[in-house]
Amino acid sequence: MNFTTFKQSLSSSSPPDTSVYLQALWYEAKGDWDKAHVLIQDLPDKNAAWIHAYLHRQEGDTWNADYWYSKAGRKRPATSLQEEWEGIAIALLSE
Repeated sequence: MNFTTFKQSLSSSSPPDTSVYLQALWYEAKGDWDKAHVLIQDLPDKNAAWIHAYLHRQEGDTWNADYWYSKAGRKRPATSLQEEWEGIAIALLSE
């Protein structure tokens, strides 16, 4: 799957058959922050921490977001939320 196909899947009623990370991004983009958070919150790796950070940044919880960025080995970006979402999706799709 490429980024264009992934973005187009947002017009569907269910996420594509892909990783839990991309499913979390899909649900967040569809407005279901809670579902995205449930999918990602207990995963112990850096990709999960990155998405977890993004989710808390999106909700405006900067302190919590910075904690998760640290766990991901990243710093909070100076980009828009949309740009960060796209960057995460592109990075995960290229793995």
